[in-house]
Amino acid sequence: MTRPTPEPARPPAVADGAAGERLRTRIAAELDHGRRRSVALTLEALDEDELLAQHSPLMSPLVWDLAHVGNYEEQWLVRAAAGGEALRPDIDVLYDAFENPRAERVSLPLLTPREARDYNARVRARVLDALERARFDSGAPLLDGGFVYHMVIQHEHQHDETMLATHQLRRGRPVLPGLTAPPPRPAPDTRRPAEVLVEAGPFTMGTDDDPWAYDNERPAHTVDLPAFRIDTAAVTNAAHLDFIADGGYDDPRWWSPRGWEWRTRSGKRAPAFWIRDTGGGWLRRRMGRVEPLPPEEPVQHVCYYEAEAHARWAGKRLPTEAEWEKAARHDPATGASRRHPWGDADPAPRHANLGQRLLRPAPAGAFPDGAAPCGALQMLGDVWEWTATDFTGYPGFAAFPYREYSEVFFGGDYKVLRGGSWATHPTAVRATFRNWDHPIRRQIFSGFRCARDADPDEGGRRGGGR
Repeated sequence: MTRPTPEPARPPAVADGAAGERLRTRIAAELDHGRRRSVALTLEALDEDELLAQHSPLMSPLVWDLAHVGNYEEQWLVRAAAGGEALRPDIDVLYDAFENPRAERVSLPLLTPREARDYNARVRARVLDALERARFDSGAPLLDGGFVYHMVIQHEHQHDETMLATHQLRRGRPVLPGLTAPPPRPAPDTRRPAEVLVEAGPFTMGTDDDPWAYDNERPAHTVDLPAFRIDTAAVTNAAHLDFIADGGYDDPRWWSPRGWEWRTRSGKRAPAFWIRDTGGGWLRRRMGRVEPLPPEEPVQHVCYYEAEAHARWAGKRLPTEAEWEKAARHDPATGASRRHPWGDADPAPRHANLGQRLLRPAPAGAFPDGAAPCGALQMLGDVWEWTATDFTGYPGFAAFPYREYSEVFFGGDYKVLRGGSWATHPTAVRATFRNWDHPIRRQIFSGFRCARDADPDEGGRRGGGR
Protein backbone atom coordinates (compact mmCIF):
# COMPACT_ATOMS: atom_id res chain seq x y z
CA MET A 1 0.00 0.00 0.00
CA THR A 2 2.85 2.41 0.67
CA ARG A 3 5.18 1.86 -2.24
CA PRO A 4 6.50 5.33 -3.14
CA THR A 5 6.60 6.47 -6.74
CA PRO A 6 8.58 9.20 -8.49
CA GLU A 7 7.77 12.70 -7.35
CA PRO A 8 5.84 14.96 -9.77
CA ALA A 9 5.81 18.74 -9.55
CA ARG A 10 4.47 19.82 -6.17
CA PRO A 11 3.02 23.13 -4.94
CA PRO A 12 5.41 25.69 -3.45
CA ALA A 13 6.61 24.80 0.01
CA VAL A 14 4.95 26.57 2.93
CA ALA A 15 7.55 28.61 4.77
CA ASP A 16 8.04 27.85 8.42
CA GLY A 17 7.72 30.52 11.07
CA ALA A 18 4.23 31.97 11.50
CA ALA A 19 2.86 30.31 8.34
CA GLY A 20 4.20 26.93 9.39
CA GLU A 21 2.75 27.33 12.87
CA ARG A 22 -0.68 28.17 11.46
CA LEU A 23 -0.49 25.10 9.26
CA ARG A 24 0.51 22.91 12.24
CA THR A 25 -2.42 24.26 14.24
CA ARG A 26 -4.89 23.52 11.47
CA ILE A 27 -3.47 20.03 10.85
CA ALA A 28 -3.79 19.14 14.55
CA ALA A 29 -7.37 20.41 14.63
CA GLU A 30 -8.36 18.53 11.46
CA LEU A 31 -6.74 15.30 12.68
CA ASP A 32 -8.72 15.60 15.91
CA HIS A 33 -11.96 16.34 14.08
CA GLY A 34 -11.59 13.30 11.85
CA ARG A 35 -10.90 10.99 14.77
CA ARG A 36 -13.85 12.30 16.75
CA ARG A 37 -16.05 11.59 13.77
CA SER A 38 -14.67 8.05 13.36
CA VAL A 39 -15.26 7.28 17.03
CA ALA A 40 -18.80 8.67 16.86
CA LEU A 41 -19.59 6.31 13.99
CA THR A 42 -18.10 3.26 15.67
CA LEU A 43 -17.29 3.07 19.38
CA GLU A 44 -19.99 5.56 20.42
CA ALA A 45 -22.67 4.12 18.13
CA LEU A 46 -22.57 0.33 18.34
CA ASP A 47 -21.61 -2.47 20.68
CA GLU A 48 -18.67 -4.80 20.08
CA ASP A 49 -20.67 -7.50 18.32
CA GLU A 50 -22.05 -5.03 15.76
CA LEU A 51 -18.64 -3.46 15.22
CA LEU A 52 -17.13 -6.88 14.50
CA ALA A 53 -20.02 -7.99 12.27
CA GLN A 54 -20.11 -7.65 8.51
CA HIS A 55 -23.36 -5.89 7.71
CA SER A 56 -22.97 -6.37 3.95
CA PRO A 57 -20.46 -8.22 1.77
CA LEU A 58 -19.97 -4.88 -0.01
CA MET A 59 -18.49 -3.35 3.13
CA SER A 60 -15.90 -4.05 5.81
CA PRO A 61 -16.72 -4.64 9.45
CA LEU A 62 -16.72 -1.19 11.03
CA VAL A 63 -13.90 -2.18 13.37
CA TRP A 64 -11.71 -2.86 10.32
CA ASP A 65 -12.23 0.70 9.11
CA LEU A 66 -11.45 2.04 12.57
CA ALA A 67 -8.10 0.27 12.85
CA HIS A 68 -7.30 0.82 9.16
CA VAL A 69 -7.34 4.61 9.50
CA GLY A 70 -4.90 4.30 12.40
CA ASN A 71 -2.62 1.94 10.50
CA TYR A 72 -2.62 4.20 7.44
CA GLU A 73 -1.77 7.15 9.70
CA GLU A 74 1.07 5.19 11.28
CA GLN A 75 2.56 4.20 7.94
CA TRP A 76 2.47 7.71 6.46
CA LEU A 77 2.87 10.11 9.39
CA VAL A 78 4.94 8.07 11.85
CA ARG A 79 7.11 6.05 9.46
CA ALA A 80 7.25 7.72 6.03
CA ALA A 81 7.07 11.40 6.97
CA ALA A 82 8.77 11.39 10.39
CA GLY A 83 11.09 8.40 9.97
CA GLY A 84 9.83 6.90 13.22
CA GLU A 85 9.93 3.30 14.37
CA ALA A 86 6.95 1.14 13.48
CA LEU A 87 4.48 0.49 16.29
CA ARG A 88 2.65 -2.51 14.83
CA PRO A 89 4.25 -3.72 11.59
CA ASP A 90 2.64 -7.09 12.28
CA ILE A 91 -0.83 -5.75 11.45
CA ASP A 92 0.06 -3.98 8.20
CA VAL A 93 -1.14 -6.88 6.07
CA LEU A 94 -4.45 -7.14 7.97
CA TYR A 95 -5.32 -3.57 7.12
CA ASP A 96 -4.04 -3.50 3.56
CA ALA A 97 -7.11 -2.92 1.41
CA PHE A 98 -5.49 -4.52 -1.63
CA GLU A 99 -4.51 -7.70 0.15
CA ASN A 100 -7.92 -8.29 1.70
CA PRO A 101 -11.18 -7.90 -0.24
CA ARG A 102 -14.01 -6.44 1.82
CA ALA A 103 -16.04 -9.62 1.85
CA GLU A 104 -13.14 -11.52 3.47
CA ARG A 105 -12.12 -9.04 6.18
CA VAL A 106 -14.60 -10.34 8.72
CA SER A 107 -12.62 -13.60 8.89
CA LEU A 108 -9.28 -11.91 9.68
CA PRO A 109 -7.80 -11.80 13.21
CA LEU A 110 -8.75 -8.13 13.56
CA LEU A 111 -8.06 -5.91 16.53
CA THR A 112 -11.01 -5.72 18.89
CA PRO A 113 -12.73 -2.36 19.26
CA ARG A 114 -10.81 -1.65 22.46
CA GLU A 115 -7.50 -2.70 20.90
CA ALA A 116 -8.20 -0.52 17.86
CA ARG A 117 -8.99 2.45 20.09
CA ASP A 118 -5.80 2.01 22.11
CA TYR A 119 -3.66 1.47 19.00
CA ASN A 120 -5.08 4.57 17.30
CA ALA A 121 -4.39 6.62 20.43
CA ARG A 122 -0.75 5.51 20.50
CA VAL A 123 -0.33 6.35 16.83
CA ARG A 124 -1.91 9.77 17.27
CA ALA A 125 0.40 10.61 20.18
CA ARG A 126 3.43 9.85 17.98
CA VAL A 127 1.96 11.89 15.13
CA LEU A 128 1.34 14.98 17.24
CA ASP A 129 4.83 14.76 18.70
CA ALA A 130 6.35 14.59 15.21
CA LEU A 131 4.10 17.39 13.97
CA GLU A 132 5.73 19.80 16.42
CA ARG A 133 9.07 19.22 14.71
CA ALA A 134 7.81 19.00 11.11
CA ARG A 135 9.12 21.58 8.67
CA PHE A 136 7.05 22.38 5.62
CA ASP A 137 9.82 24.28 3.82
CA SER A 138 12.46 21.55 3.97
CA GLY A 139 11.99 20.39 0.38
CA ALA A 140 10.86 16.94 1.54
CA PRO A 141 8.22 15.97 -1.06
CA LEU A 142 5.78 14.48 1.42
CA LEU A 143 5.88 17.54 3.69
CA ASP A 144 5.73 20.33 1.12
CA GLY A 145 2.57 22.30 1.79
CA GLY A 146 1.62 19.75 4.46
CA PHE A 147 0.65 17.32 1.69
CA VAL A 148 1.03 14.04 3.56
CA TYR A 149 -0.96 15.34 6.55
CA HIS A 150 -3.72 16.51 4.23
CA MET A 151 -3.70 13.10 2.56
CA VAL A 152 -4.15 11.31 5.89
CA ILE A 153 -6.86 13.72 7.07
CA GLN A 154 -8.84 13.18 3.88
CA HIS A 155 -8.28 9.43 4.04
CA GLU A 156 -9.95 9.22 7.45
CA HIS A 157 -12.90 11.30 6.33
CA GLN A 158 -13.28 9.13 3.24
CA HIS A 159 -13.49 6.09 5.48
CA ASP A 160 -15.99 7.92 7.66
CA GLU A 161 -18.20 8.29 4.59
CA THR A 162 -17.69 4.58 3.91
CA MET A 163 -18.75 3.90 7.49
CA LEU A 164 -21.92 5.90 6.88
CA ALA A 165 -22.62 3.70 3.85
CA THR A 166 -22.22 0.69 6.16
CA HIS A 167 -24.67 2.25 8.61
CA GLN A 168 -27.13 2.67 5.74
CA LEU A 169 -26.79 -1.01 4.80
CA ARG A 170 -26.97 -2.18 8.41
CA ARG A 171 -30.22 -3.67 9.66
CA GLY A 172 -31.30 -2.80 13.17
CA ARG A 173 -32.42 0.08 15.31
CA PRO A 174 -31.34 3.60 14.34
CA VAL A 175 -28.25 4.68 16.25
CA LEU A 176 -27.07 7.93 14.67
CA PRO A 177 -28.20 11.21 16.24
CA GLY A 178 -30.07 13.66 14.07
CA LEU A 179 -32.23 11.15 12.20
CA THR A 180 -35.49 12.55 13.60
CA ALA A 181 -34.57 16.21 13.14
CA PRO A 182 -37.01 18.20 10.98
CA PRO A 183 -36.14 18.04 7.31
CA PRO A 184 -34.42 21.06 5.80
CA ARG A 185 -36.80 23.63 4.36
CA PRO A 186 -37.29 23.57 0.60
CA ALA A 187 -35.38 26.08 -1.45
CA PRO A 188 -37.20 29.44 -1.38
CA ASP A 189 -36.94 30.21 -5.10
CA THR A 190 -39.00 27.80 -7.16
CA ARG A 191 -38.65 29.94 -10.31
CA ARG A 192 -35.09 28.90 -11.01
CA PRO A 193 -34.38 27.80 -14.58
CA ALA A 194 -34.28 24.08 -15.19
CA GLU A 195 -30.95 24.39 -17.04
CA VAL A 196 -28.06 26.79 -17.33
CA LEU A 197 -25.88 27.46 -20.37
CA VAL A 198 -22.12 26.93 -20.29
CA GLU A 199 -20.63 28.71 -23.25
CA ALA A 200 -18.08 27.22 -25.59
CA GLY A 201 -14.38 27.75 -25.02
CA PRO A 202 -11.34 26.58 -23.07
CA PHE A 203 -10.96 26.31 -19.30
CA THR A 204 -8.34 25.03 -16.88
CA MET A 205 -9.17 21.55 -15.59
CA GLY A 206 -7.34 20.06 -12.61
CA THR A 207 -4.79 21.81 -10.44
CA ASP A 208 -1.06 22.25 -9.93
CA ASP A 209 -0.99 24.23 -6.69
CA ASP A 210 -3.66 22.89 -4.30
CA PRO A 211 -1.80 21.30 -1.36
CA TRP A 212 -4.84 19.12 -0.59
CA ALA A 213 -5.16 17.72 -4.12
CA TYR A 214 -4.48 14.07 -4.92
CA ASP A 215 -2.36 12.90 -7.84
CA ASN A 216 -5.40 12.18 -10.04
CA GLU A 217 -6.43 15.86 -9.83
CA ARG A 218 -3.08 16.87 -11.39
CA PRO A 219 -1.71 18.35 -13.54
CA ALA A 220 -3.71 21.41 -14.54
CA HIS A 221 -4.41 21.36 -18.26
CA THR A 222 -6.52 23.23 -20.78
CA VAL A 223 -9.70 21.63 -22.11
CA ASP A 224 -11.70 23.28 -24.89
CA LEU A 225 -15.38 22.35 -24.88
CA PRO A 226 -18.33 23.11 -27.15
CA ALA A 227 -21.29 24.88 -25.57
CA PHE A 228 -23.65 22.77 -23.50
CA ARG A 229 -26.51 23.05 -21.07
CA ILE A 230 -26.52 21.40 -17.65
CA ASP A 231 -29.30 21.02 -15.09
CA THR A 232 -29.38 23.79 -12.51
CA ALA A 233 -29.88 21.18 -9.78
CA ALA A 234 -29.59 17.44 -9.42
CA VAL A 235 -32.48 15.22 -10.52
CA THR A 236 -35.02 14.90 -7.72
CA ASN A 237 -36.95 12.01 -6.25
CA ALA A 238 -40.10 13.48 -7.84
CA ALA A 239 -38.50 13.49 -11.28
CA HIS A 240 -37.29 9.92 -10.86
CA LEU A 241 -40.79 8.89 -9.77
CA ASP A 242 -41.99 10.21 -13.13
CA PHE A 243 -39.40 8.00 -14.84
CA ILE A 244 -40.69 5.00 -12.87
CA ALA A 245 -44.33 5.85 -13.53
CA ASP A 246 -43.64 6.09 -17.26
CA GLY A 247 -42.24 2.56 -17.24
CA GLY A 248 -38.64 3.69 -17.45
CA TYR A 249 -37.27 0.62 -15.69
CA ASP A 250 -39.10 -1.68 -18.09
CA ASP A 251 -38.33 0.00 -21.41
CA PRO A 252 -35.03 -1.08 -22.99
CA ARG A 253 -35.05 1.99 -25.26
CA TRP A 254 -33.59 4.08 -22.44
CA TRP A 255 -30.89 1.67 -21.36
CA SER A 256 -27.47 0.94 -22.78
CA PRO A 257 -26.83 -2.75 -23.55
CA ARG A 258 -24.78 -3.14 -20.36
CA GLY A 259 -27.32 -1.17 -18.40
CA TRP A 260 -30.21 -3.29 -19.62
CA GLU A 261 -28.27 -6.44 -18.81
CA TRP A 262 -27.79 -5.12 -15.25
CA ARG A 263 -31.47 -4.16 -14.99
CA THR A 264 -32.77 -7.54 -16.15
CA ARG A 265 -30.27 -9.54 -14.12
CA SER A 266 -30.77 -7.53 -10.92
CA GLY A 267 -34.53 -7.10 -11.25
CA LYS A 268 -34.28 -3.56 -9.85
CA ARG A 269 -37.11 -1.17 -10.55
CA ALA A 270 -36.36 1.66 -8.13
CA PRO A 271 -33.36 3.18 -6.34
CA ALA A 272 -31.83 1.27 -3.44
CA PHE A 273 -33.65 1.59 -0.10
CA TRP A 274 -36.94 2.69 -1.68
CA ILE A 275 -40.02 0.81 -0.44
CA ARG A 276 -43.45 0.86 -2.08
CA ASP A 277 -46.13 1.25 0.59
CA THR A 278 -49.50 -0.47 0.62
CA GLY A 279 -51.22 2.56 -0.84
CA GLY A 280 -48.99 2.65 -3.89
CA GLY A 281 -46.79 5.47 -2.64
CA TRP A 282 -43.13 5.34 -1.75
CA LEU A 283 -41.12 5.26 1.45
CA ARG A 284 -37.38 5.07 1.99
CA ARG A 285 -35.15 3.50 4.60
CA ARG A 286 -32.56 5.95 5.93
CA MET A 287 -30.03 4.82 8.53
CA GLY A 288 -32.51 2.35 10.02
CA ARG A 289 -35.51 4.68 9.91
CA VAL A 290 -38.38 4.22 7.45
CA GLU A 291 -39.94 7.52 6.36
CA PRO A 292 -41.94 9.07 3.52
CA LEU A 293 -39.94 9.72 0.39
CA PRO A 294 -39.27 13.49 0.16
CA PRO A 295 -40.05 14.51 -3.43
CA GLU A 296 -37.91 17.66 -3.45
CA GLU A 297 -34.61 16.01 -2.46
CA PRO A 298 -32.07 14.83 -5.05
CA VAL A 299 -32.49 11.15 -5.80
CA GLN A 300 -29.70 9.08 -4.28
CA HIS A 301 -28.56 5.45 -4.18
CA VAL A 302 -28.87 5.09 -7.95
CA CYS A 303 -26.21 3.39 -10.02
CA TYR A 304 -24.64 4.75 -13.19
CA TYR A 305 -26.93 2.71 -15.42
CA GLU A 306 -30.06 4.09 -13.76
CA ALA A 307 -28.76 7.63 -14.12
CA GLU A 308 -27.87 7.03 -17.76
CA ALA A 309 -31.32 5.59 -18.54
CA HIS A 310 -33.17 8.43 -16.78
CA ALA A 311 -31.14 11.04 -18.67
CA ARG A 312 -31.90 9.39 -22.03
CA TRP A 313 -35.61 9.15 -21.15
CA ALA A 314 -35.53 12.89 -20.37
CA GLY A 315 -34.05 13.63 -23.81
CA LYS A 316 -30.66 14.44 -22.34
CA ARG A 317 -27.45 12.65 -21.30
CA LEU A 318 -25.05 12.58 -18.40
CA PRO A 319 -22.38 15.31 -18.46
CA THR A 320 -18.82 14.38 -19.18
CA GLU A 321 -16.38 14.89 -16.34
CA ALA A 322 -14.88 17.91 -18.12
CA GLU A 323 -18.33 19.45 -18.61
CA TRP A 324 -19.15 18.93 -14.96
CA GLU A 325 -15.92 20.58 -13.80
CA LYS A 326 -16.26 23.54 -16.17
CA ALA A 327 -19.82 24.14 -14.99
CA ALA A 328 -18.71 23.89 -11.38
CA ARG A 329 -15.68 26.19 -11.34
CA HIS A 330 -14.98 28.12 -14.54
CA ASP A 331 -15.56 31.86 -14.19
CA PRO A 332 -16.08 33.29 -17.68
CA ALA A 333 -15.68 36.85 -16.39
CA THR A 334 -12.08 36.26 -15.31
CA GLY A 335 -11.14 33.11 -17.20
CA ALA A 336 -10.03 31.56 -13.90
CA SER A 337 -11.01 28.20 -12.44
CA ARG A 338 -12.17 28.44 -8.83
CA ARG A 339 -11.33 25.97 -6.07
CA HIS A 340 -15.04 25.72 -5.20
CA PRO A 341 -18.10 26.82 -7.17
CA TRP A 342 -18.50 29.98 -5.06
CA GLY A 343 -14.80 30.87 -4.98
CA ASP A 344 -11.66 29.90 -3.11
CA ALA A 345 -13.03 30.30 0.44
CA ASP A 346 -13.43 27.13 2.49
CA PRO A 347 -16.95 25.64 2.50
CA ALA A 348 -19.33 27.12 5.07
CA PRO A 349 -22.82 25.88 6.00
CA ARG A 350 -24.37 28.52 3.75
CA HIS A 351 -22.50 27.18 0.72
CA ALA A 352 -23.22 23.45 0.68
CA ASN A 353 -24.63 20.44 2.49
CA LEU A 354 -21.42 18.69 3.53
CA GLY A 355 -19.93 17.01 6.57
CA GLN A 356 -22.83 14.87 7.77
CA ARG A 357 -24.72 17.90 9.08
CA LEU A 358 -28.13 16.81 7.79
CA LEU A 359 -27.73 13.02 7.32
CA ARG A 360 -29.67 13.49 4.07
CA PRO A 361 -29.62 15.57 0.90
CA ALA A 362 -31.06 19.07 1.10
CA PRO A 363 -33.90 20.06 -1.25
CA ALA A 364 -32.80 20.61 -4.82
CA GLY A 365 -32.10 24.26 -5.49
CA ALA A 366 -30.90 25.06 -1.98
CA PHE A 367 -27.77 27.02 -1.05
CA PRO A 368 -27.89 29.94 -3.49
CA ASP A 369 -24.74 31.31 -1.82
CA GLY A 370 -22.88 28.28 -3.18
CA ALA A 371 -23.88 28.81 -6.80
CA ALA A 372 -21.31 28.26 -9.55
CA PRO A 373 -20.51 31.11 -11.97
CA CYS A 374 -22.83 29.55 -14.59
CA GLY A 375 -25.71 29.50 -12.08
CA ALA A 376 -25.72 25.77 -11.27
CA LEU A 377 -26.54 24.96 -7.66
CA GLN A 378 -25.36 22.33 -5.19
CA MET A 379 -22.44 21.13 -7.29
CA LEU A 380 -20.69 20.32 -4.03
CA GLY A 381 -22.51 18.27 -1.42
CA ASP A 382 -25.86 16.46 -1.22
CA VAL A 383 -25.15 13.60 -3.68
CA TRP A 384 -22.17 12.38 -5.67
CA GLU A 385 -22.97 12.94 -9.32
CA TRP A 386 -22.30 10.30 -11.95
CA THR A 387 -20.55 11.48 -15.11
CA ALA A 388 -20.21 9.79 -18.48
CA THR A 389 -16.41 9.57 -18.18
CA ASP A 390 -14.25 6.52 -17.49
CA PHE A 391 -11.63 6.98 -14.77
CA THR A 392 -8.10 7.53 -16.04
CA GLY A 393 -5.19 9.89 -15.54
CA TYR A 394 -4.89 13.37 -16.97
CA PRO A 395 -2.24 14.12 -19.63
CA GLY A 396 1.09 14.19 -17.81
CA PHE A 397 -0.22 12.26 -14.79
CA ALA A 398 2.42 11.09 -12.31
CA ALA A 399 1.53 8.81 -9.39
CA PHE A 400 2.34 10.24 -5.95
CA PRO A 401 2.97 9.09 -3.34
CA TYR A 402 1.80 5.55 -4.19
CA ARG A 403 0.28 3.94 -7.28
CA GLU A 404 -2.50 2.22 -5.39
CA TYR A 405 -4.40 5.41 -4.64
CA SER A 406 -5.29 6.16 -8.28
CA GLU A 407 -3.23 4.58 -11.01
CA VAL A 408 -4.13 0.94 -10.44
CA PHE A 409 -7.78 1.81 -11.11
CA PHE A 410 -7.16 3.48 -14.47
CA GLY A 411 -8.62 1.69 -17.45
CA GLY A 412 -10.86 -0.53 -15.36
CA ASP A 413 -14.61 -0.68 -15.08
CA TYR A 414 -14.96 2.60 -13.21
CA LYS A 415 -16.98 5.73 -13.87
CA VAL A 416 -16.10 9.13 -12.43
CA LEU A 417 -18.36 10.76 -9.85
CA ARG A 418 -18.02 14.40 -8.87
CA GLY A 419 -19.06 16.87 -6.20
CA GLY A 420 -19.22 14.98 -2.92
CA SER A 421 -22.33 14.20 -0.89
CA TRP A 422 -23.95 15.21 2.38
CA ALA A 423 -21.66 12.60 3.98
CA THR A 424 -18.43 14.05 2.54
CA HIS A 425 -16.35 16.24 4.83
CA PRO A 426 -15.46 19.73 3.51
CA THR A 427 -11.73 18.94 3.67
CA ALA A 428 -12.23 15.91 1.42
CA VAL A 429 -13.91 17.56 -1.58
CA ARG A 430 -13.36 20.47 -3.97
CA ALA A 431 -14.31 21.21 -7.56
CA THR A 432 -11.28 19.26 -8.83
CA PHE A 433 -11.84 16.20 -6.63
CA ARG A 434 -12.44 12.94 -8.50
CA ASN A 435 -14.27 9.94 -7.11
CA TRP A 436 -14.82 6.71 -9.01
CA ASP A 437 -16.75 3.48 -8.65
CA HIS A 438 -18.18 0.55 -10.57
CA PRO A 439 -21.26 1.55 -12.58
CA ILE A 440 -23.42 -0.94 -10.66
CA ARG A 441 -22.76 0.56 -7.22
CA ARG A 442 -25.81 1.87 -5.33
CA GLN A 443 -24.83 1.82 -1.66
CA ILE A 444 -22.85 5.03 -2.16
CA PHE A 445 -24.62 8.37 -1.80
CA SER A 446 -24.88 8.85 -5.54
CA GLY A 447 -27.25 10.81 -7.75
CA PHE A 448 -26.89 12.77 -10.97
CA ARG A 449 -27.78 15.81 -13.01
CA CYS A 450 -28.36 15.82 -16.76
CA ALA A 451 -26.77 17.75 -19.60
CA ARG A 452 -27.43 18.27 -23.30
CA ASP A 453 -25.83 19.90 -26.31
CA ALA A 454 -26.51 23.60 -26.65
CA ASP A 455 -28.77 24.76 -29.46
CA PRO A 456 -26.92 25.89 -32.59
CA ASP A 457 -27.68 29.58 -32.03
CA GLU A 458 -26.45 29.85 -28.44
CA GLY A 459 -23.19 29.67 -26.56
CA GLY A 460 -20.76 29.72 -29.46
CA ARG A 461 -19.83 26.44 -31.16
CA ARG A 462 -22.44 23.72 -31.39
CA GLY A 463 -22.39 21.41 -28.39
CA GLY A 464 -21.05 17.93 -28.71
CA GLY A 465 -20.09 17.08 -25.15
CA ARG A 466 -18.05 14.01 -25.98
